[in-house]
Amino acid sequence: MIRRLFSHIDLMVRLLVLAIVLASVLPATGRGYVIAQGVSNAAIFLLFLLNGLRLPRTEVLRGISHWQFLLPLTLWCFGAMAVAGKGFASLADSTLPSTVALGLLYLGALPSTVQSATAYSSLAGGNVANSVIAAALLNILGVFVTVPIISLLGGGEGISLGADGLLKVMLILVLPFIIGQLFQARAKGWIVEHREIVTWMDRLSIAVAVYVAFSGAVSQGLWGKVSVGDWAVLLALVTGFLLFGFGGSWLCGRMLGLSRPDRIAFLFAGAHKSVAMGAPLAAVLFPPAIAGMVLLPLLAYHLLQLVVSAPLANLLSHDPNVG
Repeated sequence: MIRRLFSHIDLMVRLLVLAIVLASVLPATGRGYVIAQGVSNAAIFLLFLLNGLRLPRTEVLRGISHWQFLLPLTLWCFGAMAVAGKGFASLADSTLPSTVALGLLYLGALPSTVQSATAYSSLAGGNVANSVIAAALLNILGVFVTVPIISLLGGGEGISLGADGLLKVMLILVLPFIIGQLFQARAKGWIVEHREIVTWMDRLSIAVAVYVAFSGAVSQGLWGKVSVGDWAVLLALVTGFLLFGFGGSWLCGRMLGLSRPDRIAFLFAGAHKSVAMGAPLAAVLFPPAIAGMVLLPLLAYHLLQLVVSAPLANLLSHDPNVG
């Protein structure tokens, strides 16, 4: 029974849990951490290279042309959700470690997921094309706007970007995506033929980034700094954030007068937050000692958004009167 239950858990969630457990039991330290950090940087480079190879430029241009859908979604994702993240971070300041509170702001400033938002939009009867294009474009924008948003709302706390950090972001995140865009025509056949391998490469890259981030945090006493009471407060705040994300996205779609398929696409793209972007970006942005702490709200949110999305998609697909 346990094995059957485990098999129904999303594979990405299983890999993330494994990475956290492994980092807690066998954290990379000393020279081992330096090597692990190099492997993580290479894996992140590969992740964004694959993203560049897979997203056709024609889809990017077509998505940009649908500004009536994309512009409000962008403002919601990087505006309203980021401000909400700042609000939840302020609530957490007096009860949680400052780096975990910063993680709530970081969570709010991240872009949407690509795969899960699209999958649940499809299950719910949403506009899949809009969902794919919007989520992909939000992730591209996230590379450029997430850091300025955090700096603006958080006063730069915990972020050691500077010229060196900016160069690192450009080399590890932006450069591989551009290379992928330039060579996607040549690599398209290989990507299609080896889709399963590419998917595994994606997932493992994210898991490695989480492992390295948590290794640094564990070495700095992560589990001693976050008590059982802290976990309860964090889960309560993340649940509140989740309700704001899903409820606000759905209401925004109604206020904009979107068709039901577009409104469903707006719901999942607007409420989901990307661990695929969040984990690698945290590894680049934050010092090793705090990167794992900053990721705690994102990992909790990621798990809860998957738990909520499946029954919600099922409800929307079977009851056209919802909303």
